[in-house]
Amino acid sequence: MRGNMGALLKQAARVQENIKRLQHELDHLEVTGSASGNLVQVTMTCKHSLKSVKVDPSLLQEDVDMVEDLIFMATKDCLDKIEQITKEKMAAATAGMPLPPGMSF
Repeated sequence: MRGNMGALLKQAARVQENIKRLQHELDHLEVTGSASGNLVQVTMTCKHSLKSVKVDPSLLQEDVDMVEDLIFMATKDCLDKIEQITKEKMAAATAGMPLPPGMSF
């Protein structure tokens, strides 16, 4: 029993170190979301720090509401990608060890 507890504590320490590394990586990892065939692109870090918004000049002749909708869709695409990347990397960092209930990353 005592050996199992020691192994569990070692595993928890490894997971904690992996999570620290992952947090640093996510601070700097940039993800780009797009809409309408890349006419609008939004780039953020995985920690939701906005890096850029690019709008193709051809859209500047369009209705403002449409351009706003495209920016919204590109932002949503970026956030969806960030969520997926974060889940995948967290699963790898915790090596299958589940987080306690109520604890999130």
